[in-house]
Amino acid sequence: MRECLSIHIGQAGVQIGDACWELYCLEHGIQPDGVILDCKQDQVENAQTEHKNASFDTFFCETRAGKHVPRALFMDLEPTIIDGIRMGKYHSLFHPEQLVSGKEDAANNYARGHYSVGSEIIDLVLERIRKLAKQCSGLQGLLIFRSFGGGTGSGFTSLLMEQLSLEYSKKTKLEFSVYPSPRISTAIVEPYNSILTTHSTIEHSDCTFMVDNEAIYNICHQKLGVDHPSYGSINRLIGQVVSSITASLRFEGPLNVDLIEFQTNLVPYPRIHFPITAFAPIISAEKAYYEQLSVLDITAACFEFSNQLVKCNPQLGKYMACCLLYRGDVVPKDVNAAIAAMKSRTSVQFVDWCPTGFKVGINHQPPAVMPRGDLARIQRAVCMLSNTTAIVEAWARLDHKFDLMYSKKAFLHWYITEGMEQGEFSEAREDLAALERDYEEVGLSF
Repeated sequence: MRECLSIHIGQAGVQIGDACWELYCLEHGIQPDGVILDCKQDQVENAQTEHKNASFDTFFCETRAGKHVPRALFMDLEPTIIDGIRMGKYHSLFHPEQLVSGKEDAANNYARGHYSVGSEIIDLVLERIRKLAKQCSGLQGLLIFRSFGGGTGSGFTSLLMEQLSLEYSKKTKLEFSVYPSPRISTAIVEPYNSILTTHSTIEHSDCTFMVDNEAIYNICHQKLGVDHPSYGSINRLIGQVVSSITASLRFEGPLNVDLIEFQTNLVPYPRIHFPITAFAPIISAEKAYYEQLSVLDITAACFEFSNQLVKCNPQLGKYMACCLLYRGDVVPKDVNAAIAAMKSRTSVQFVDWCPTGFKVGINHQPPAVMPRGDLARIQRAVCMLSNTTAIVEAWARLDHKFDLMYSKKAFLHWYITEGMEQGEFSEAREDLAALERDYEEVGLSF
């Protein structure tokens, strides 16, 4: 067994987690109470169900009573969002101890999440993670879901990651992080939180997949025709991407990608571990009927700006590595042809020290979509994880916003009264400047 634990932190992490587990249950035929649909009857009638669910124990733990419990922990410093899960449709799926909430929130303040409020709950959270890890026979790694901009997502996550590095140093730690959008902001102090948390977690995270709300908002608006996308629509789309990345861990397939393989193939240097995520096809239910989506079409779509989940222009950078995860009706011959076609394009440029650069995963389980959702049911899909120097544009944008506020020492007192020192701000900013330089050096030709 190669189990994975999912840890969902703060409002964004918990709400994305809600969408992900809803989708996993749909994909594996698990009902909201954790029982597999007509399990016994199916096994007699067709042995396929058994095969379909052959490796989903990586994400679910089966109890003696035949109930499947997610290997997940949901944590927020305030109770509202977690109470939503406690009262929601899937409330009986989770063990009550998997839902941890504090009394007061981090108020969009990294220092509250990391020092004052966060330090009160950290021991309880670690204890619950140990309990989940004990149920695993061969824990492979941890998937951490959070936002960079919020107080709990930035502050508490960095506190937790430091501890996880000590206790689970050999395990792969992958993050799914919601990155501040260029124009839409939920908090003025997002740049502070993001830079502080990036500085304090860069050593502890092996690979961070970035998504930004504005990019997804635009996808919902332009491709799915949703005029005013809710967090529900946005999170279901992120759920599809996370499902594609984890499909190879949950289903048997001809070309599966393990957690450690993401790291090996996508991270050329320890600090350069922020791949961009893209997904295709993203089409609405009413348009799907009219579109023919070959493997070549969906592969090409992944290299388009409009299918990326982070706003930065890939044509301004060079690719270091690229991981293409196909699912559904896909055969290797078509994939090879599609990749050859991509390599011949001038717009797709690789750094000269890594000319091959493509890692492929194929899984025959087609994507599932939520009933009455925005997305169309499709035969095949691809998720692309690409490590490109273009992401430096997103860091530079954030650093500039940080500088504007920090030059006036604006909002600093909120952090200092919670036990932080001003030196931490300048130290974090210097680290991010070094990260920008790292990306520039990596893109240089010999």
